[in-house]
Amino acid sequence: MSIDRSLKIKGALKRHRNVLTRAERIEKLIEEERWSEEDSLLGLPKVAHRKSHAGRKEKAAAEKEAATEVVAGEEAEAPVAEEKQD
Repeated sequence: MSIDRSLKIKGALKRHRNVLTRAERIEKLIEEERWSEEDSLLGLPKVAHRKSHAGRKEKAAAEKEAATEVVAGEEAEAPVAEEKQD
């Protein structure tokens, strides 16, 4: 019997999982302040655990702006260097 592809790679199980363990669900509930020590461990409320894609567009836009500023800065410095040679 062969080994599944996801198990061959070290750290393959660290990727996003849709199902949380009970301990992970309790941690999320504590973060959201929806859990108290008196609550039962059975019948936990649902916890939304979604993979977030938020911020990717903003990060890409910031990188483009930074690259544009660097290019613009080099263009601004180039004429100054040419003027000094004259």
